[in-house]
Amino acid sequence: MGELLAVLSGKGGTGKTSVCAGLATALAREGKQVLCIDCDVGLRNLDISLGMSDIGALSFLDVCQGHYPLEQATRHPKYPTLAFLTAPMNCAPETIDPDAFACMLRQARKTFDYIFLDAPAGVDAGFRLTAEPADRILLVTGAGPAAIRDAARVGDLLELMGKKEVRLIVNRVRRELLRTVRITIDDVMDTAGLPLLGVIPEDPHVTLAASFGAPLLSHAPRCAAAKAFSRIARRMQGFHQRIALR
Repeated sequence: MGELLAVLSGKGGTGKTSVCAGLATALAREGKQVLCIDCDVGLRNLDISLGMSDIGALSFLDVCQGHYPLEQATRHPKYPTLAFLTAPMNCAPETIDPDAFACMLRQARKTFDYIFLDAPAGVDAGFRLTAEPADRILLVTGAGPAAIRDAARVGDLLELMGKKEVRLIVNRVRRELLRTVRITIDDVMDTAGLPLLGVIPEDPHVTLAASFGAPLLSHAPRCAAAKAFSRIARRMQGFHQRIALR
């Protein structure tokens, strides 16, 4: 059975969607069967980070409502083991039937090794829709005080929901800034109160790849962020990988 991962953040601007896409493509590059579901209803943009913005894709609601089978999820042109479902545009998260959504995810577990749910920022209905069924939560934060505070709040909410497998990913980290403000990654972990899965450095190639309509790991496979995604993906599979900014 495949593993269901919800990619969450306390606030916008942490780069949550680029993290979701980076990890998904890193796993697909290793031959894993991966499904990415954009759950940010109304503000979808996971297709851009995946390099699939020019490809028409089914929405997960089409599958939930039985209009199309899950097997018709759009396949990535470069990574054939990576499939994608986009978010519906003209509905509110509150109107999505959680039972139908959960049924679709149960079906996905039979086919895919990893199912990523790219959640909307914040803690509203979309947050609960994605967090409730997840086996593991990947909580993405920046290193700034506001982002860390929001991550700590989300961690508390997840604890109240009974979620035990919550891991922190610190994204868009600038080593020089950390030294200037005298903050360490350990400080971020202590404030958020969560174990660390990985650290991803600030990298202009992330924005450049999206601008060129390409996934980061094919656009700039040797850049610092791409290497970080690859290390985290290996760590998710149980392999020992050092946590580093380079």
